[in-house]
Amino acid sequence: MKSGFLRNSIRRATRKQNWQSANLMDIGTRKIYNEDHDMFRETCRKFWASIDMDRVRTWEELRGATPDIWKEAGAAGLLCIDTPAEYGGIGADFLHCAVACEEQCYAGPDFYGPGLGLHTSIVAPYLFNYGTEEQKMRYLPEMTSGECITCIGMTEPSGGSDLQSMKTFAKKDGDDFILNGSKTFISNGSHATMGLIAARTNKDAKAAHGISLFLVDTRDHPGFKKGKTLKKLGQHTYDTAELFFEDIRLPASSILGGVEGLNKGFYMMMDELPRERLGGAIEATCHLEYAFEATREYTKERQAFGGPLSKMQTIRHTMADVKTEVVQTRLFTDHCTELFGQGELDYETASMVKLYTTESINRNVTKLLQLWGGWGYMWEYPIAKTFAGARVKTIYAGTSEIMRELISRSIYSR
Repeated sequence: MKSGFLRNSIRRATRKQNWQSANLMDIGTRKIYNEDHDMFRETCRKFWASIDMDRVRTWEELRGATPDIWKEAGAAGLLCIDTPAEYGGIGADFLHCAVACEEQCYAGPDFYGPGLGLHTSIVAPYLFNYGTEEQKMRYLPEMTSGECITCIGMTEPSGGSDLQSMKTFAKKDGDDFILNGSKTFISNGSHATMGLIAARTNKDAKAAHGISLFLVDTRDHPGFKKGKTLKKLGQHTYDTAELFFEDIRLPASSILGGVEGLNKGFYMMMDELPRERLGGAIEATCHLEYAFEATREYTKERQAFGGPLSKMQTIRHTMADVKTEVVQTRLFTDHCTELFGQGELDYETASMVKLYTTESINRNVTKLLQLWGGWGYMWEYPIAKTFAGARVKTIYAGTSEIMRELISRSIYSR
C-alpha cells in the first residue's frame, strides 16, 4: 500500500464530522455539550481543515508555527474564547474553550502548535482574573485579535517545579523594578510579544510570599531577549524557546494586579493550576483518541498474511484493551471538564486527571505504535508524531511525580 494513500485515508477518518462515533458518541459520554458548542466545534474543525499541509511542513522545519496564523485564528474567533466581552474577548463559556482545544488535537499531531490553548486558557485567565483594568484593556483585545502573542515564564534552567529555587529576580529601584534572569522551555516563547514572567521580589521570604508576576512586553523592553527556538523530541510545530531578561526596568504597574499583586504571584499560580492541568488532560485525551482512530484505520487497510491486520486476533485484542482505556480516560476528562465549568474542580482532582490522562496516552500510544510495525517508526506517519509529542505530557504543567505527591498529601492530610 502506498504511504500517500494511507495518510489520506487516515486524514479522512480523523477529520470527518462523526469520526468519534464508533468509540464515544454511542455510549453517551459527550452530554456536557449543547448545540451551541456543536456549532462552534464545526467552526473550529473547518479552520484546521483549511490549513494547507505544505504550510504546516514549513512550520515543522522552523520548529514552530509562523505568527501569521495567530491573526487568522483571532479572526475565526478561536482566541480568548471565555475572556469577558467587555475586555475584548469572545465572552463564551469554558466549554467552548474545551471544544477549541479538542478540535486542534483532532486535526492531528501536525497541529501540536500553534499554542492557542496556552494563550487562551492559561495567560488570558491570569489577566482577566487578577489584572488591573488598565492591564486588561491594554492586552486582552490584542490577544483576542492575535496581534499580541503571549507566553508564561515560570521554568528556569536550574529548576522546574521547585519554585523556591527561582533565580529570576526583580529588584526594587525607587518606584520601579529591575528584572534580571532567564526562563527555559517556554512555549510560544519564540513569537511572544508579551510574557507573563514569574520573578522573586523578596529573596528573604519563602516562595509563597516572595514571588510576583510581571507583564513584560518585548515591544517596550529591548532587554527582553529570546534565545533560538529549541529543538524538541516532538511537537515540532509548537515553538519553544529560552527567554533572557537583562536589566529591564519595569514600573510597578507591570506587576499583575498592580502594586496589590506584589509578592502574591505564587497564590495566583496555585489558583490557576487546576485549569492548566485540566487543559493538559483534555489534550492528552484527544490525542489518544486521534491515535486510536488512526490505528483503527491503518489496521483495516494494511494487508499482511493474506488479509487486513484487523482480522488478526492479537491486533483486535490490543485494540479492545486500548479502547477500554480510551473510554475511561474520556469519562474522567469530561467529568472534570464539567466540574471546572461549574467552579467545582479542586486541586486533588485536577492533579489526578492530569496524572491519569498523560500516563494513559503514553502507555497506550506505545501499544498502538507497535501495531504499525516499522511504519510506526517513520516520522511521516501520524502515530510517530503522536508518540513523540505525547512523551512530554507527563512532564509539563507538573510532572507525574509532582502529581503523585500532591495527591498523596491529600490522602494523608485527613
